[in-house]
Amino acid sequence: MRRATVRSVRVVVLALLVSALGGLTVAGLAAVEPGPPVTAAAGCEVSVPYTAGTGGYAVYRIPAAVRTRAGTVLAFAEGRRGRAGDSGDIDVVVRRSADGGCTWGPLRVVAAGDGDTRGNPAPVVDPRSGDVVLVSSYNGAEATERRILRGEVPPARGRRVFVQRSSDDGRTFSAPREITARVKKPGWRWYATGPGHALALTRGPHAGRLVVAANHSAAPPEGSTDTGEEPGYYGAHALYSDDGGRTWSLGFVDDTYDGFVNANESTAAQLPDGSVYFSSRDQLGASPGNRADASSADGGESLDRPFAPQHSLDRVPVVQGSLLYAGGRDGVLLFSAPSVPDDRAEAALWTSTDGGRTFTKALTADRRKAAYSDLVPLDRATVGLLHETGTRSPYETVEFRRIPLPPVA
Repeated sequence: MRRATVRSVRVVVLALLVSALGGLTVAGLAAVEPGPPVTAAAGCEVSVPYTAGTGGYAVYRIPAAVRTRAGTVLAFAEGRRGRAGDSGDIDVVVRRSADGGCTWGPLRVVAAGDGDTRGNPAPVVDPRSGDVVLVSSYNGAEATERRILRGEVPPARGRRVFVQRSSDDGRTFSAPREITARVKKPGWRWYATGPGHALALTRGPHAGRLVVAANHSAAPPEGSTDTGEEPGYYGAHALYSDDGGRTWSLGFVDDTYDGFVNANESTAAQLPDGSVYFSSRDQLGASPGNRADASSADGGESLDRPFAPQHSLDRVPVVQGSLLYAGGRDGVLLFSAPSVPDDRAEAALWTSTDGGRTFTKALTADRRKAAYSDLVPLDRATVGLLHETGTRSPYETVEFRRIPLPPVA
């Protein structure tokens, strides 16, 4: 986005980002302090934490971001060695910024693939301890998504789920600890956490709960001639923890598998009434458009209704997107994704003031190629957009954009 365009959308919104930064006081849950104010240098609207072909990696993909209690921005990504494919020798990496995303510290490996695949980072800040909890996925280097969908990969080399934590503001992380048996049903084949940041609930009876939006694929019914690689076997689900990420449970499971809405890569945000809103990529479903949504009144344990098409996001292509509720009852629900229906291009931001029932495009952040993204609160009037972009390909860089919040209609 041109600087003039960015500056033209500055707005004051009351109580913005209070809940996203943990500024609410909830009975039984201490408020998370947002940390000291971070002053951004003039002219740092855009920075580039990751560039393909640098740092020992062929490409960086699948961005995720959180702001810690101390105000540090953590930018996670998959560092893909050797080639750009979704499987192979892939590490989860992170860079830290102490100035609101203007400059970045050295690249650190959080979860080493050691020749295999570690990816789909879903970080979240635990509102009780302030620790950074990171959930991610694993598979063997040879285990492509297609082979996993077809049931050709043994469980030990298939998709597995791990958790890590950092108690020092994202400088170091514990070794990955496996939680697959708690959060993956027997018979599921594909499994992916997020991608994008996970969610810490700050209000309601489940305040303090960590919720990770995820997706999976089911095996075809016994006797079916399907192989399992058909999109109709995709479904969304959630996993959650009520003790700061130490133990995990499987929440709702979208198991319609009817081929109409194929809920895939998902993201979540908590609304002022305490409900959780989920937005999902519709992976080649028969429904019109490429986005679907659902909501949960019990902290992600069940859905109020199955995933259904979200028609006001019809211009979004088949791609991952990100959600962020920008604080308070007078705040706004934000959604980021590319905005060209038949191409991964033109990263944009949408707003919703009715809890996700309808979205309105607020601004185009950039006119180049664009793919996956994640939103992170920076201060009461600014959000960060960590997104894949480039000139010839959307996978040339992962850039960070500081964006003044768009006006609330």
